[in-house]
Amino acid sequence: MRELRELHAALIQVFEDHGYGEVATPAIEYDEVLARGDGRTAGSAYRFFDESGSLLALRAEMTVPIARLVSSRYANAEGPVRLCYLANAFRAVRPQRGQMREFTQAGVELIGASAPEGTAEVIEVLEAALRAAGLDRAVIGLGDADLYRQLLAEYGVGDEAREAILARLATHDLVGLEAELSAVDGIDDEQAATCLALSQLRGGSEVLEQARALGGTAVERATSRIGETFEALEARGAADRVRIDLGLLRDLGYYSGAILEVYDPALGHVIGGGGRYDGLLKRFGVDLPAAGFALHVERVHVAQMEEESPPESGAGR
Repeated sequence: MRELRELHAALIQVFEDHGYGEVATPAIEYDEVLARGDGRTAGSAYRFFDESGSLLALRAEMTVPIARLVSSRYANAEGPVRLCYLANAFRAVRPQRGQMREFTQAGVELIGASAPEGTAEVIEVLEAALRAAGLDRAVIGLGDADLYRQLLAEYGVGDEAREAILARLATHDLVGLEAELSAVDGIDDEQAATCLALSQLRGGSEVLEQARALGGTAVERATSRIGETFEALEARGAADRVRIDLGLLRDLGYYSGAILEVYDPALGHVIGGGGRYDGLLKRFGVDLPAAGFALHVERVHVAQMEEESPPESGAGR
């Protein structure tokens, strides 16, 4: 707990140093509010009825509750609005190492700042948070949430098949992805090969040219957006640990444009993620661009311990 408290304090200090004010929301929300924000995470929420019969749910993440908060409390505030949080969230998952039913998230939400500068600011804060946590080897993956949705629409793939393919991408299941693509009527071998090739493109800005060589309007749009963000990061001096990952797809339904995932070689799990969600606040009556990220604090703590652990005797033999 002492180590966790130190980590909590270090993360909040980074957020406040960058101008983000801490907010808190109730752990219990109306189920309708969470479903309006994102039906996918609402499906993994713990639900129950109150004494009057209203359906309630424990929050499964913090972005949707903060979108509700902004729409009701900050609708007329002069933007951009910079908010941060350290809070518990709850998901109905099968517990295993690094995946818990109750977990702590620390993150920021930047409301009212458009891409690419708004995205670059969020990533700059994320990089500073990883540095403050001592995770020198952590890498920030940068992708585009709209790439495959638009590409599959370009190929004429129907909604049901498209969702199945996107689900495989979100779990990085390349074998399943290939099977789903081959099962779709109307996708030819070249188009399937393009999807598979894109999903494996990772690295520096050079992968954008490799992607453009595969062709297509959706690819051109996504690589242009990513390129603008990467250039904004380079101008801020915050691009060193960012790796472009065209196979990246988040499992939350509200993302649009840039998406992020944080990896650390010391841990076999993603330790954080985020991105742009420019259409989310409109669902609550306030049409503002937005971006943010959340770190899974318990996973960050495990990564800290793993990075600090001395190598096992005999390693490398």
